[in-house]
Parts: sequence; structure tokens; C-alpha cells
Amino acid sequence: MTAPVDLEAAARAVRDLLIALGQDPDGDHLRRTPDRVARAFAEQLTPQPFAPTTFPNDEGYNELVLVRDIPFHSLCEHHLLPFVGTAHVAYLPKDRIVGLSKLARVVEHFSRALQVQERMTQQIADWLVRELDPRGVGVVVEAEHMCMRLRGARVTGTHTVTSALHGTVRDDARTRGEFLDLVRTR
Repeated sequence: MTAPVDLEAAARAVRDLLIALGQDPDGDHLRRTPDRVARAFAEQLTPQPFAPTTFPNDEGYNELVLVRDIPFHSLCEHHLLPFVGTAHVAYLPKDRIVGLSKLARVVEHFSRALQVQERMTQQIADWLVRELDPRGVGVVVEAEHMCMRLRGARVTGTHTVTSALHGTVRDDARTRGEFLDLVRTR
């Protein structure tokens, strides 16, 4: 769990950063910028609480459940620049199924942090394993990183793809193939 954001301290730090960058934080256009930046970062770094809503799998459903194209945005922990993309989240139920909106909520939850895409992908998969104890889990995350686009290599249009596969989705070639085909289907 991270500490709550100290908005006043964050605004002071942004003001100091503006000065260090040769800007005038007291000018008409920047006067309220430190407060706005502090609130924007607080919003980006504060996950919304949610409770997983699960239900008994009374019907014995035993095929993939996939929510595809879940939009997200996060902040790169190395540059504090955004990375933006979509997540594709699937599981093979065993005894419990989950409310579908919770699959989007778990993506949003883990994206609200200083993050790297690899860790976020694994955190989403681990949450599903922990909360549902399913027969398998598949998560694919695709994102464009502004730290690659705006600085350093300065390349546009690239997408980083990460995956985390567990259980039957990893170990059974047919199920793995089905999951990856469903993710690719547009």
C-alpha cells in the first residue's frame, strides 16, 4: 500500500521544478500549474478501491472468459511519462466466476501506480489466480510508451506487448492457442 499523496508538498515540488527548468511559476499562465499537476498525479497514483464480486460456477462453465480491449493509462516509473494501451484478460473458471466489470477494474487498479508494463501484466494475472483459483489465466497488455515516443529513441507507433499465462492457458497448447487467437481477433 502506498502512502496518501501530500498535495501541498507535491505542489511545492512542482513549483520548484518549474523554477529549475527556467520557468516563472508566478506568471499568469503557470500560477495554478503546481496545484493542477499535483492533483493530476494524485489522481493517476490513487487506485479506486473495489471488491471482487464472485459467484458460484453452478452451471460448470469450463471455457475461456475473455474481456478484450480494456483501455488503460499508467505512468512509467522511470520517466513519469504515460504509457497508454489496452489489456486483454481471460480466465478458465473452476468453482467461481467473477463479475465481468471486475476484470476491467483490476486493470484500472494496477495501472494507477508508478509502473512498468511487465509488472502490471503479472499483477493482473496474479490477482486473478489469487481471487478465483481458476484452471488458467491469460493476460496480454499492449501499450505505447511516451518515454519512447517523446525522448530517447523518439519512435512513434510502436507498441510493447507483454503477457502472463498461468495454468491451463500456459500449459495446454490448444487452450493457449485459442486464447491468443481470441486476443488477436478484431
